[in-house]
Amino acid sequence: MTDASVVADRRAGIGPGRLILVVGPSGAGKDTLLGFAKAACGDDRDVVFPRRLITRQASASEDNEEVSAESFQRAVAAGDYAMHWEAHGHRYALSRSINDDIGAGRTVIANVSRTVIAAARRNYANAVVVLVTAPPDVLAARLAMRARSSDGLLERRLARTVDEGTSTPDFTIVNSGTADYHARQLVRIIKGERWDD
Repeated sequence: MTDASVVADRRAGIGPGRLILVVGPSGAGKDTLLGFAKAACGDDRDVVFPRRLITRQASASEDNEEVSAESFQRAVAAGDYAMHWEAHGHRYALSRSINDDIGAGRTVIANVSRTVIAAARRNYANAVVVLVTAPPDVLAARLAMRARSSDGLLERRLARTVDEGTSTPDFTIVNSGTADYHARQLVRIIKGERWDD
């Protein structure tokens, strides 16, 4: 089951800042590219990389905060999350504080589920979707190397699909070259520069 929600805000069409949603299949290298991009944008106070809250053990390769299922549910009930979703048996969220950053004109970049795209496009004035993907054999190899048993069966992760009609990306990065090169593509998107050369 995949449960996704973008919490409505009193400010319809939250802006003027941008919300950059980085999406893609497991093993595509989203967190790796985000880590490089975060380092490259470290001196820019107008670029924000919020930590996701996750109901599973935090990983060294991700900048996430582990929360218990009970704490997560209390935060949902209190309206503390700008968006939340479920994938691979875990629950994920972004803090409502991203709305303040976007309202102040900052660019917020986060790894999210493709299931929140449609609602995010409705609720944020400047939502940009970046699909990070890779060939199937590369995805399978990366997931096998990760070997994170809490995420479920490898075959299930590789077979997961999302309604493409609601998740059409604005940009696609095929992450099959060097992480440095593809991270530079992501940074150009974040900065609003030409990204595909």
